[in-house]
Amino acid sequence: MNNLILLVLCFVAGVLLHRYKRMPINTPAVLNSYIIYVSLPSLTLLYVHELKLGGDIGLMAGMAWLLFSLSAGFFYSVGRWLKWPRRTVGALILTGGLGNTSYLGLPMIEAYYGHQGLATGIIVDQLGSFLVLATLGILVAGIYSEGPPTVGAMLKRITLFPPFIALVIALLLIPLAYPEWLSVVLKRMGDTLAPLALLSVGFQLRLGHLAGNGLKLAVGLGFKLLLAPLLLFILYVPVLGAHGQAIQITLFESAMPPMITAAILATEHDLDPPFATLMVAMGLMISFVTLTIWWWLMRGV
Repeated sequence: MNNLILLVLCFVAGVLLHRYKRMPINTPAVLNSYIIYVSLPSLTLLYVHELKLGGDIGLMAGMAWLLFSLSAGFFYSVGRWLKWPRRTVGALILTGGLGNTSYLGLPMIEAYYGHQGLATGIIVDQLGSFLVLATLGILVAGIYSEGPPTVGAMLKRITLFPPFIALVIALLLIPLAYPEWLSVVLKRMGDTLAPLALLSVGFQLRLGHLAGNGLKLAVGLGFKLLLAPLLLFILYVPVLGAHGQAIQITLFESAMPPMITAAILATEHDLDPPFATLMVAMGLMISFVTLTIWWWLMRGV
């Protein structure tokens, strides 16, 4: 409960700091850079190093790929049926198929499952969401705008991403024990992720452009926050028979609201930017309720 209160307060603080213009407009860019280059790599080096690799890792990493595939099929079909603009469909595939498994996901995992759940969250985020964003996400953005990107551009984006480099290093160092001072330093730096991430998210919150987007928003968030997690739950638990905390956290991550970076990618490719931003803003606020419900429902998995 203390962790959840901290996240809510940091989120509200971000909203208020933007509302009253107490910090520069580029504050989220600065905070996000710190998170990408310091906080997230530190957490990755610390908690992935302690990860016990098992059969669940394929299910953990595969969730985001399944989610994006479901999103592409669902919104392509619905878009054709309702005759929505092509660029809006592209925005829906991106924001409906990519969850905020890092900036919001890791703090929420820490709040609901404790520090021990972070290693699973990092695997889901780095081998799942990040790789999907850097490959299928960029591919879809290109297809729905000017054309698909090159393989070289996608590989460069993946291999130069600091948390991904940290993930590779952490996996290679699993057989070796960290000295105590290194673990302490990594934990102190990694602990900055939750408050800074929620402060950044709150600072970027925008609620404009609601008029005329009600149906699209309901369909988009209904899929991302309810339908997609339900379908993945059915696949993982009754069909595949997967159980345990790692599976709980993986499914919890599937219920995260739309990824902020997905909206940025949509904006960069002119895929209905106002609507993409609205998906992130409304999804974030609603998810504080829906995530609590999913956590409660999955306690027995």
